[in-house]
Amino acid sequence: MDQRERELLEKYAPQDEELRALQGEHTLYDKQLEKLESKPYRTPAEDVQVKQLKKQKLEVKTKMVAILEKYAREA
Repeated sequence: MDQRERELLEKYAPQDEELRALQGEHTLYDKQLEKLESKPYRTPAEDVQVKQLKKQKLEVKTKMVAILEKYAREA
């Protein structure tokens, strides 16, 4: 996320419930990924979980960016 998107997120998240929820999901996926990726060895199931979390995190970010772009156009 670039600086402009972060600024928009800080500005609009407090008033936009969907954006806040997406931000929470993104943070949750990020923490879960950090935990799994910090392991010296992962099981094949954990590798699958890492791929799934990365996909979910990207989907959430894409939704957040779309909302932020809408706000940027309106500003």
